[in-house]
Amino acid sequence: METHPDILAMRSRHEMAERVASTPRAQAVEAMALITGLYLAASPWIAGFNGFSTLAINNLIVGIAYAVIMSGGFGRAYERSHSMAWAACALSVWTIFAPWVVAGDVSTTRTIVNNIIVGVIALLLALMAAAAARPVDRPSGDHSSPPR
Repeated sequence: METHPDILAMRSRHEMAERVASTPRAQAVEAMALITGLYLAASPWIAGFNGFSTLAINNLIVGIAYAVIMSGGFGRAYERSHSMAWAACALSVWTIFAPWVVAGDVSTTRTIVNNIIVGVIALLLALMAAAAARPVDRPSGDHSSPPR
């Protein structure tokens, strides 16, 4: 590995990623996203619509997936785990529309309000995580501004 031609750029990128991940803002977003995902997973039983088995199972699976993705469960390198925030954005949008899409008549006021509120919060957190990873995703040598 020491003979790799881009070793300095790789080290620099890793150090920048560690600095970004250690900020209080990044840690707060990660913690809130974990709580949001766990709430989404448990929301059918908390909000009282566990009788709608299709939506309950959907929220359980999507909530666990969101919590794992946003807490860095698939990779400990900051830029890898937080670049997956775009997948969390897709899960958030699915959460918003799920009461109307899943099988069965599950679009009650309780399910709609719960999923829209949780979906919007999850989407905002995922977008914040994606924005935090953005400077890390740029090539290290590209600090030029766009031409005027």
